[in-house]
Amino acid sequence: MFTPPLDEQRFVLEHVTRLAELGATDRFAAATPDLVDAVIEGVGSFAEGEWAPLARVSDQVGAKWTPEGVVMPEGFAAAYKAYVEAGWGTISAPEAFGGQGLPYALASVVLETLGTANMAFTLCPLLSVGAIEALVHHGSPEQQALYLPKLVSGEWTGTMNLTEPQAGSDVGALRAKATPRGDGTWSISGTKIFISFGDHDLADNIVHLVLARTPDGPAGTKGISLFLVPKYRVNPDGSLGAENDVRTVSIEHKMGLHGSPTCVLSFGDHGECVGELIGPEFGGMRAMFTMMNNARLNVGLQGVQAAEAATQKAVAYARERIQSARAGSGSPAPVAIIEHPDVRRMLLRMKALTQAARALLYYAAGMVDRATLGDKAAQARLELLTPLAKAYGTDLGCEVANLGIQVHGGMGYIEETGAAQVFRDVRITAIYEGTNGIQAADLVGRKLGLEGGETLARLIADMRAEAEDAGLRSLIDACEEVAGHLRAAAVDDRLAASYPFLTMLSTAVAGWLMERQGRIAANGDGAFLAMKRTAARFYVEQVVPEAMGLMVAAMAPADILYAVGPDEFAA
Repeated sequence: MFTPPLDEQRFVLEHVTRLAELGATDRFAAATPDLVDAVIEGVGSFAEGEWAPLARVSDQVGAKWTPEGVVMPEGFAAAYKAYVEAGWGTISAPEAFGGQGLPYALASVVLETLGTANMAFTLCPLLSVGAIEALVHHGSPEQQALYLPKLVSGEWTGTMNLTEPQAGSDVGALRAKATPRGDGTWSISGTKIFISFGDHDLADNIVHLVLARTPDGPAGTKGISLFLVPKYRVNPDGSLGAENDVRTVSIEHKMGLHGSPTCVLSFGDHGECVGELIGPEFGGMRAMFTMMNNARLNVGLQGVQAAEAATQKAVAYARERIQSARAGSGSPAPVAIIEHPDVRRMLLRMKALTQAARALLYYAAGMVDRATLGDKAAQARLELLTPLAKAYGTDLGCEVANLGIQVHGGMGYIEETGAAQVFRDVRITAIYEGTNGIQAADLVGRKLGLEGGETLARLIADMRAEAEDAGLRSLIDACEEVAGHLRAAAVDDRLAASYPFLTMLSTAVAGWLMERQGRIAANGDGAFLAMKRTAARFYVEQVVPEAMGLMVAAMAPADILYAVGPDEFAA
């Protein structure tokens, strides 16, 4: 069961992203209201008809490894071909390479809709977006001309190859090697793990972006470069040549996302893997962050996808499941469980958290587009918002998916309902593309100091100027106080407090955006606006005060964390 949330997407684009402001610029003039509606409605119909029907086979059958390569479940190839032919991957890509040049915020709606219908499948185009971004910003004109049109159309797909067995989040510990071949290309060797859609049978070629070390380079992250390594070599005219000595060793057996093959890739087993340098030698980290910052927003958006899917399933079940009389009704007749107060509490919390996550991600997407227009303040705000969007978006996705199982009761623990699949699929999102703890460390270690603290100060001022609820204003004040404390704190104390502070600040930003939506919906009629008002009120009145309770933890020193040693943890 999947229904695209069209009214909600339109409302948030209008009042949070403020898409009309973008459409008023020359750069995004094509994003007229009629075109925006056509995209939102069109991808909704496409996802409902093509991708949602494959969600269960994606989970139950999943991708399969064979000696000849990874084989996707039946129906995937036809659905992916339909995706390419419809041009859904071209929305925000540059027109020079076959894209439509529309706002990134609109492309985010497309990804959200597809991912709500089938999260595992949507990882394929999601990873291609990161590869496109890296080549747009760091590729040579020749690389762009040869690879970008096929990546933009979706005829070829892209991957990010960072992680190695001995180097998880510590990118500086990677060992993959790149050796000059004497003709401007490089011989690539090494093993990469956790490569989403590292192999599949959906597209003609797969373009791997691989971090590796060159000879005699400095140790750590300073010695890392980025290389373009296609599965099949590409001739100068764009035709495909020989296989490029990239072997899929295995795919992981995972908790969820079974329809997304997570590959172990071996490069250069026979010494014949050829790659091209992207950008300057030792420029790998800069290029990597171009990919990862884009991916972090899209992973936060996966939290929205899971939350929306879980909420739709839970609401449908709660309206149909008849059980017990409502205690306060005075009638002995059994009612649908949606009539019971605690089920109402869970459903309303699911609605409010889903809308809050969407507001935060759409707001960040709008900053991407404003930064594209040259707005430096928007670029700085985007950098501040990125760890919030990734971590809080996925935290809420996990919470809402968990609540969805609870609403189903015992049936939620039974695979046939699909409620458990949503939770299994979304759980990884708090881990990959930088764990949420790493996002919190980034927030307090780098982002609080942007422009000497002025980036956060401007955000605080904007929230304070608009916020009306006393509790929300108190949380905004608390965020400002904690931020000042952390900027002056010792490193261990700052990191120990980072996660509670990230949650406080994320809740404040989401509360600000939810309250705005509630005010706008205050005088409207109809079911959608009634739910919007109620969800906004619930978030501000019940979720925002929870975040105030984190202030003690966000101000606490790290000493209690080290009051015992490693041996005592095993006691």
